[in-house]
Amino acid sequence: MASARTLGSTCSPALTSPATQVSNMLDFAAEQMMVLKDFQAAFDTCERGLESLSNVEHDDSRYGEFKAGFCILGVQALAEMNQWHGVLSWILQQYEDQERIPAKILQMCILLYSKVGEPAVMQEAAQVWLHSPSNSRVPGFGTVAELYLLHVLIPLGQKDEALELIVGEVGSIAFTEDQRRAALEVLEEKEKQSEESPPNPRTSPDPETPEVAVSSEGSVLHRFEAMLRFLYRKLFVSSSGSVHLRRVLLAAVLLYMLFVRLDPALSSSFMWISKLLQLLKQMWTAMFAPYYQAVTQRTS
Repeated sequence: MASARTLGSTCSPALTSPATQVSNMLDFAAEQMMVLKDFQAAFDTCERGLESLSNVEHDDSRYGEFKAGFCILGVQALAEMNQWHGVLSWILQQYEDQERIPAKILQMCILLYSKVGEPAVMQEAAQVWLHSPSNSRVPGFGTVAELYLLHVLIPLGQKDEALELIVGEVGSIAFTEDQRRAALEVLEEKEKQSEESPPNPRTSPDPETPEVAVSSEGSVLHRFEAMLRFLYRKLFVSSSGSVHLRRVLLAAVLLYMLFVRLDPALSSSFMWISKLLQLLKQMWTAMFAPYYQAVTQRTS
């Protein structure tokens, strides 16, 4: 009996290591967000999880993933509760410096503040981030630059800044030659539109949205949200869920955040929606194609 207690006492810390506890909290926050729809509880769990990260070694490869996961869910929870005003300040509390914000979280913030008609909130943070040498090789650098151009500078009528972004040092790193040419064409088209009707600097462009586009967006979002709920049950509720599959769900949450902040009525959104749908198809095929192939083989 004594030896059994000794064995249990030496094994139990490993089963309840700080990293394991943080991972469980992240799973629970995702459940509160995606299944229970308790956004305040999800946000509170994210804050507790971020505080618990102090017990996780910073050199642990999962530290950055945990932190980004809590922040992604926290941003979504604040947006769902219509507390988007405090999103950027909350993110800065977690990362302290603007240039240290992960690219995917900065992308979410740009799209969020653009959607609510406050793109100017993100101008300084995005500019500082893009001009930080440490970020020039970060995956997602080009996406941040493109979102900053389309959803911040152009809606604000910052033509000189937009041109500098395209042809300057940032543009040379972020864009290919074809992308720079396309961006210049978009900028020229917006200048022509502004001559006819000056834009409101506090709102996103194209205020007139067809009702058909709005209803189509709602239908797609409902289907997309239903799929995320299914993914949650598939990955978290089942006892066979793995860390890799949980990361897939976090990626899906990110895609959900990006998708709901895009307006399909805007021509500039078509490219992004197409990319997101393509990524979702790839994710779905990778996860469920073997199952359907096995079913087909048994029935044939």
